[in-house]
Amino acid sequence: MPVFTFSGKSASGEKVSGERVAANKDVLLQQLRRERITPGSVREKGKEFSMPTFGSGKVKTKDIAIFFRQFSVMIDAGLPLVQCLEILAANQENPTFQKTLNGVRTTVEGGATLANAMRQYPNIFDDLTTNMIEAGETGGILDVILQRLALYVEKAVRLRSAIKGALIYPVAVVSIAVLIVGALLKWVVPIFTGLFMGLGVALPLPTRMVMGLSAFVGHFWWFFIGGAIVAFFGIKQLRKHPQGLYFTDKLMLKMPVIGMLLRKIAVARFTRTLGTLITSGVPILEGLAITARTSGNAVLQEALLKVRKAIEEGRTIVDPLKESGVFPNMVTQMIGVGEATGAMDNMLQKIADFYEEEVDSATRDMMSMLEPIIIGILGVSVGGIVISLYMPLFAMIGKLAG
Repeated sequence: MPVFTFSGKSASGEKVSGERVAANKDVLLQQLRRERITPGSVREKGKEFSMPTFGSGKVKTKDIAIFFRQFSVMIDAGLPLVQCLEILAANQENPTFQKTLNGVRTTVEGGATLANAMRQYPNIFDDLTTNMIEAGETGGILDVILQRLALYVEKAVRLRSAIKGALIYPVAVVSIAVLIVGALLKWVVPIFTGLFMGLGVALPLPTRMVMGLSAFVGHFWWFFIGGAIVAFFGIKQLRKHPQGLYFTDKLMLKMPVIGMLLRKIAVARFTRTLGTLITSGVPILEGLAITARTSGNAVLQEALLKVRKAIEEGRTIVDPLKESGVFPNMVTQMIGVGEATGAMDNMLQKIADFYEEEVDSATRDMMSMLEPIIIGILGVSVGGIVISLYMPLFAMIGKLAG
C-alpha cells in the first residue's frame, strides 16, 4: 500500500505531522478524523515534491490569484470574513472553486480559523497558502498576506510559463522531425526500393543503408512505439519512489544547458517562497520545511531539509547552504548579508527577482542556441534520406547522357 505524508492539528491545537500507510487518501483522512486530527496537507510519498500548482486541474491558477486579490481588497475595506467568502463564492464562475469557497465559508461559520478551513482542501490551498494565512490571522494583517499571496502566485505563473516556453519548442520540433523521418522510411523509401530492385543496378552505400533502415522500420515499427511507451511509463514509475525521484532530478541538474536553467529555476522558486513566508511572519524553520516540500526538485528538497536541521542545531543558515553544493556562491553570500543585517526577507526577494530575470535570459539564450542545432539535425536527416534515394538516379542519368 502507498505511504502518505501528512500534517494537521490535534484537538488541542498542536501541529502534528508524520507518515502513514493507507489504501488511499480518503482512508487516511478518515483515520486522522477518528483520531481528532484536523487534516492539513496529505500527499502520497514520492509525489509531494512536484511543481506547485496552486490548485487542482479543475481550478486555474489565474482564478486563485484573482481570488486572493479580491479577498484582500474586501478585507482591507472592512467587510466581515464570512461575507467576503460568500460574495466571492457567489461570483465565482468555476463550479469546483465555488463549491470549495462555500465549504470554507461554512467551516469558518462553525468557528474554525480561515487557515484551518482552507486546510480541508489541500488540492486547492497548499501548505504555503495555509501557513501564510495563519500567520496573517495571528498578526492581524490578513489583507497584506492575501496581497503577497496574489503576487507570489502571479510570479510563479510567469516562472512556469518560462519553463514551458523553454521546453515546448524543442520538443515540438524534434517530435515533428521524428514523424517526418519515420514517414519517409515507412512509406516513401519502399517505393524507391522496389524501383531500384526492378532496375537491377548497383546501389551506392548510402542508398543501401537507408533501404536497410527502412526495411527495419517497416518490420519493427512497433518496437519504436513500444519502446517510447515503456520509457515514458518507466520514468514515471521511477519518479514515484524517493530514490528514483532524487536520481532523475540530480541527473537533470547535471545536463548541459538545461541543467543550468533548471538550477536557476530552483533557486528562483526557493528564494521567492522562503522570502514570502518569512516576510509574512512564518518562522524560518517552518518556512524551510514548506519551501522544501514545494521546491519541485528532490535534490533541492534534501538540501533544504539538511539546512533546516543545521539551523535547529544552532548553526547559521549560510554554512549549510554552502555545504549543500546546490546553491551558487552569490546566493549564499547575499543570504549571509541578509542574515547579518536582519533583512533576510528583503534579500531573498531581491535574489528571486534577479534569478527570475536570469531564467528569462537563459531561456532566450537556450532557444537561440537550440534553434539552429535542431533545424540542422532536421535538415541533415531529411536531406540525407532524399539525397541517398536520388544518388542512383543521378548515376543512371549520367550514364545515359554519356
